[in-house]
Amino acid sequence: MSAARVADLQVPVLLRLRGETGVGKERVAQAIHQASPRAGRPCLAVNMAVLAPNTAASELFGHARGSFTGAHQRHVGLFERAHGGTLFLDEIGDMSMEVQAMLLRALETGTILPLGDSEQRAVDVRVIAATDVDLEQAVAQGRFRAPLLHRLQGYIITIPPLRQSREDIPRLLLHFLREELAQIGELSRLEPPAAGALRHPEELQGG
Repeated sequence: MSAARVADLQVPVLLRLRGETGVGKERVAQAIHQASPRAGRPCLAVNMAVLAPNTAASELFGHARGSFTGAHQRHVGLFERAHGGTLFLDEIGDMSMEVQAMLLRALETGTILPLGDSEQRAVDVRVIAATDVDLEQAVAQGRFRAPLLHRLQGYIITIPPLRQSREDIPRLLLHFLREELAQIGELSRLEPPAAGALRHPEELQGG
């Protein structure tokens, strides 16, 4: 799999996970975004499994003021906030049928309709979705919309479990170590020592 291979294609990408979680699917989505012409625009992510069905539509597409109890002001959804960039939808297999229909419409028309609003809004968003669910089986069971699956799999990337890609472990370790050190301002710890900073063991013994 190469993120560069799909980065320039203006189509949705479906990341299919195989095996255990923790394989770095969001990293793959970010790599695709960074290698694409959208790199200078937002790259947002949301886990559909943690969104309640009654709030998922508002989170994705926004809502108008007064559209429901407690909606005291307009809420800008993820699609509008990611305009011009990329939206990563994790655990897409857990999306409700109602929200699936709204997502399908957004992908087909390039527009969204916030809850309680009468004005459609044009959005330019590249969707990258991920799941470990067998979506074909979910379609057969009536739990996932076939047209949406067709739209999402503009390009499919299968991500194997990490145990099958052990050569990636050192690179991942270095990547996460860099992130952690950068957060505490200690990134310089990974820089090679200055010339003469290290002495030969014999010199140390003789000193």
